Amino acid sequence: MKIIVSAGGTGGHIYPALAIIHKIQEKEPESKILYIGTTDRMEHVIIPKEQIPYFGIVMKGFNRKQPWKNINILKQYWKNVKILKKEIQKFHPDIVIGVGGYVTAPVIYSAKKLGYRTFIHEQNLIPGLSNKFLIHYADKIGVSLPDSVKYFPEDKVIFTGNPRSEEVLMEKKVPKKELGLDLTEQKKLVLIVMGSLGSTTMNQKLKETLPLFEKKDYEVVFVTGKDYYEEYRKSKVPKNVKIISYLENMPLVLKHTNVILSRAGASSIAEITALGIPSILIPSPYVTHNHQLKNAKSLAEKNATVIIEEENYDKRVVVDMIDSILKDDKIYQEMSQNASRLGVKNSATKIYQILRALIDGDQK
Repeated sequence: MKIIVSAGGTGGHIYPALAIIHKIQEKEPESKILYIGTTDRMEHVIIPKEQIPYFGIVMKGFNRKQPWKNINILKQYWKNVKILKKEIQKFHPDIVIGVGGYVTAPVIYSAKKLGYRTFIHEQNLIPGLSNKFLIHYADKIGVSLPDSVKYFPEDKVIFTGNPRSEEVLMEKKVPKKELGLDLTEQKKLVLIVMGSLGSTTMNQKLKETLPLFEKKDYEVVFVTGKDYYEEYRKSKVPKNVKIISYLENMPLVLKHTNVILSRAGASSIAEITALGIPSILIPSPYVTHNHQLKNAKSLAEKNATVIIEEENYDKRVVVDMIDSILKDDKIYQEMSQNASRLGVKNSATKIYQILRALIDGDQK
């Protein structure tokens, strides 16, 4: 199989894309892959580390607050289309896959105009701007959440779940000492992570929260995001709190996590439901269509999580919630089981089968 994969901007797009790539490599080890991303976002660092051939383009998302600036963005878009058509033809893929982020728009558009098969995947409940545009240029569309199906044409859309869920589920659990976080094997673990990039607002609130974990009988790992780590590095925190900038081995840490305090991005939801982790979700209010709140509600409606909106965050309430979940086995088991029921355990495999069928001509 020869494939081009495009996804970018945040881990919520990049890691599901990697999950699809890894599944293809597992099923067809001789596959050839080209990843197309931006020249300045997370993917241009993460993907080459995976030894995956990478092609970067200069691309920016639409400016919603200052729309007059979009003239230059549109010019860059059409310039990229010309560049991409040459690269796509040169690679000559069996299929081109878009897994979210504005970089996918010119990639999928160019591929379809050249006559190549295309597949896109939507992680969030409500489609983003790129995927709304790409509806007309995708042969098939995978969605992470059942309620997303209604936003796409019936003859194209397939509920696949989020491919990140299967990858996290398949990771083997290793002893805590191998995680490099100085964790105690017997103690319970609370993981705090506000998205792959971190959050200015929440990091400030969490700085005031961390001292409240002193003398708790569990340990806390707080992932600041690389841009925020320096302001925390010299902060005095309780001995049971570990502060790190970024988790390269997130799935391995999640295997030991008893409660997660997190944003409600699509990949986070996939990981939480795949592993059945009780969670407290603080949806980012800064994303388009407030889609993280809608993601979180899909879990809260099934009693699988507790939602706290950022503006209502109270450090003592949050710590009390964590304590309650960890100390009350009935609450813990109910949240864990409800979350697990929402997970799609074979999402990456489903997507591989769709891709294989499209290539083989079994799906129209």
